[in-house]
Amino acid sequence: MGGERLIELGNGSQIAFEEYGDPTGTPVVFCHGWPSSRTMAQLTDDAARQLCIRIISPDRPGISGSSFKRNRKLLEWPPIVERLVDDLSVTKFRMLAISGGAPYAYITARAMPKRVRAIAIVSGAPPIADLADHSGLLRLYRWMLKFRRTSPQLLRILFHIAQPVAARRIPIQLRPLILKFLHPYDAAVLHDNAAFEACFESARRAWRGSVEGVMIDAQVYAEPWGFKLEDVDVPVRLWHGLQDRAFSFRVAEEVAKRLPNCKARYIDKVGHYSLPIRYMREVLTDLIAG
Repeated sequence: MGGERLIELGNGSQIAFEEYGDPTGTPVVFCHGWPSSRTMAQLTDDAARQLCIRIISPDRPGISGSSFKRNRKLLEWPPIVERLVDDLSVTKFRMLAISGGAPYAYITARAMPKRVRAIAIVSGAPPIADLADHSGLLRLYRWMLKFRRTSPQLLRILFHIAQPVAARRIPIQLRPLILKFLHPYDAAVLHDNAAFEACFESARRAWRGSVEGVMIDAQVYAEPWGFKLEDVDVPVRLWHGLQDRAFSFRVAEEVAKRLPNCKARYIDKVGHYSLPIRYMREVLTDLIAG
């Protein structure tokens, strides 16, 4: 809806964002996953238009069109959101986070409880540093955590090796091969070209923007978040698929128990990708009703 727009942060850096849905509708700030970028919010566009919702989707620092910031911390995100919504003359808003966007929604809700009316967390990442057991995480994430502890320089090299491939568009003839690595419920919905492009083009944008940006975004998840989930007092709508392979629903259950004002829904026969794709209208309807 109008393409990339920029907000100057006053320190020589900028945040890129894009809007979807109804430009006059109920404002919802979208938090993209990892590795991903603002165009992941294309998944919301049709439902948001139908429900009169305005989706505001920023790139995080170092991702796609937003300026890179070395060693950034999760706690630095709420002032950026505040600057963004103030510039758009938005007083109160809701938030929708998919996967790796979860900590960014939680920290903003904690920091701005008088302005954030509710947040929806879909297939959300947990606070990994708080987990006693990593068995509920995707095997790739467990490997990354191990390399981060034992061989951080090797992990950096692997990110740089992956970049040329991850930044390229996947040929249509190779997509069935990619989908074989996913849960069948996720693969089924990603056979749709629009859904596939919304998920994977947003990831390619992140990789094309900056390898270092993708790496620092990943590091945020492994570090302590700097706050307690118990301090997030705004209404939380937590949606999680029972067949989610990225973050087990058991991990999501532990997160839900720690949130003082949480309504959790665990959906059968959906995985990490298929939940936001198949249930976006329900998620948004519930979010604006809260």
